[in-house]
Amino acid sequence: MERRALLLVSLFCVLASTASAQDAYPNRPVKVIVPYAPGGAVDIVTRIVTEQMRQTMGQPFVIENKPGAFGILGVEEMARAKPDGYTLMVGNNNANVITPILYPNKMRINAEKDVVPVARLADLPAFLIATTKGFSAKTVSEFVAYAKQNPGKVRYSSVGVGSFPQYDMELLARRAGIELLHIPNKQGAAGMLNDLVSGDAQLGFINAATPGGMIRAGQLRPLAAVSEQRLPDYPDVPTLAEAGFPGIGTVQWLAFFAPSGVSPAILEAIHKAAVEAVAAPAVQEKFKVQSLRPQPSTSVDDTKAFIAAEFAKWRKITSEVKIDLPE
Repeated sequence: MERRALLLVSLFCVLASTASAQDAYPNRPVKVIVPYAPGGAVDIVTRIVTEQMRQTMGQPFVIENKPGAFGILGVEEMARAKPDGYTLMVGNNNANVITPILYPNKMRINAEKDVVPVARLADLPAFLIATTKGFSAKTVSEFVAYAKQNPGKVRYSSVGVGSFPQYDMELLARRAGIELLHIPNKQGAAGMLNDLVSGDAQLGFINAATPGGMIRAGQLRPLAAVSEQRLPDYPDVPTLAEAGFPGIGTVQWLAFFAPSGVSPAILEAIHKAAVEAVAAPAVQEKFKVQSLRPQPSTSVDDTKAFIAAEFAKWRKITSEVKIDLPE
């Protein structure tokens, strides 16, 4: 009888240990979807942060790049995954807010109901940047004056129709009273840079991390920074507000998202690990090299409130600035 009792106790301990192991998160690799091609800001941030999370959480984070359809492919795959915390996404302004507003009929999910914002990671300032090939404007005022003298002839590039760089330029054009010609590029920031360096386009809004080498080579010229303050690496470049256009321009944010239905405990675990990763000195040093600014959220609820405010802001912008969207 005593032996049987000991066996039962042992069995109970084994079962309890097994259940505990199954409940631990994560206990296997976590897939993280990036809705863009490798090499861009979202991809870079994802790899930096998840490598640090791997070290603290003890499981690999497997990055899956899924570009296409304005970010829809990546958002949908993540939102329709099993809500167990093993399929996540790092997204940004375009994929997770602007695209759902502009293309609700193209999406098979509801990006506000089927997706849960989990943790903000970083912000990335931008430049209003100009080519030096056949374009002499060295300041925002010189660009505006040139555009007024050549209505509809100044060409600007963006990462695609309906992207926030396009909205930013259209808002700037409206405020300045000028007319510009849009040259969208479907190849992302790399394609946009090619447009600018070649002179096919003369201006554009682009994140501050991407064009550094071309600025140093004299191929591109930053006219203004989209930032609250001047950027440390470019102290002579005024902010767009200093150049006379306050409130224009978008700072790109990057954040973790999960499918709706993931348990609060797992969401909290992801948030905690992400915030700790962003705070790590090694991550902050890598961010600095990429002109990224750590911007961790204080909680999951804080992240949700931030994204809700972004939806409200971009609904207002897209209702005021009408652009021709592709079918």
